Amino acid sequence: MLNLADRIDLMTKLGAYMTGNDNQWLAAQRQAHISNPWFLPEFISLAVDNIAAHLLKKEALVNWTGTYPIAKMQTAEANVGIVMAGNIPLVGFHDFLCVFISGYRQTIKLSSKDNVLLKHLIEKLYDWNQEVKQVVQIADILKGCDAYIATGSNNSSRYFEYYFRNQPAIIRRNRTSVAIIKGDETASDLKKLADDVYLYYGMGCRNVTQVFVPAGYDFLPMLEAFRKYDFVMENHKYKHNYDYALALHIINQSYYMTNGSIILSENSSAFSPVSQLHYQYYSNVDEIYNNLNPEDIQCIAGPAKTPLGAAQSPGLYDYADGIDTMQFLAGLPHRR
Repeated sequence: MLNLADRIDLMTKLGAYMTGNDNQWLAAQRQAHISNPWFLPEFISLAVDNIAAHLLKKEALVNWTGTYPIAKMQTAEANVGIVMAGNIPLVGFHDFLCVFISGYRQTIKLSSKDNVLLKHLIEKLYDWNQEVKQVVQIADILKGCDAYIATGSNNSSRYFEYYFRNQPAIIRRNRTSVAIIKGDETASDLKKLADDVYLYYGMGCRNVTQVFVPAGYDFLPMLEAFRKYDFVMENHKYKHNYDYALALHIINQSYYMTNGSIILSENSSAFSPVSQLHYQYYSNVDEIYNNLNPEDIQCIAGPAKTPLGAAQSPGLYDYADGIDTMQFLAGLPHRR
């Protein structure tokens, strides 16, 4: 049976495999892009590299698992059902990792938008150790699980809450991220902000969709720095969103700024549509924190918070929605 050391070794081996050039793995990445045009090859590579670098290093895994009461041996019979999102490549990997490392069985329902990459990686784990088949399964429908982790929209979360009401569950809803700009950022800093805004076409919960800037802020350097992502307009889906938003601003005669690949508009909402970035002026940083709804915000980029450019590089302790997944799993019974 798989013990904790075995599980850590398998994840470490998986990290090395993900950054390698195995032909089957490269083919799976190409297929993921074909299946979902939002999954740009460069974005797939970035997601893969970040997972391997921040989640699958042996020393980090040993230290991380050492902070939780994890069974050394594979004794858990409880089955955790995972409903995964598909907004960015391998977005549900951290949930898979948490359950696997904790020693529970898991049944995964993949999103139709991201059903290639993790499936391939799980099949590779099967090849390396047949015992993984006993603890990791992929299914179209989740039934009879002992606990659930489900990620979706605000609308789908209501259904999750109803269907999973009798079992322990983590239900995740829509979240987004914001950035606080001081006004003295360098061109390099603003290019890092561009990463937080544009990566994965801005579709992740850790993407910055609203920026807070000091009164009188000059947006020209920001718009210029954002030009590093002019290539996103080559995606016809993204361009359609941009063209539609631009037409609405023109028809409504509302003020906006653009560099040709993103539209900046003053708006109090932390959530902005694809190809748009909301901004708000501030005079006191404390006012920003007081007015933000913590249930809407995944992370805050800027001074004293997540460094600019690092929003899309979460580590082992960066739990979605601020809910400690490992602590949740530690509270489940190890035997039914």
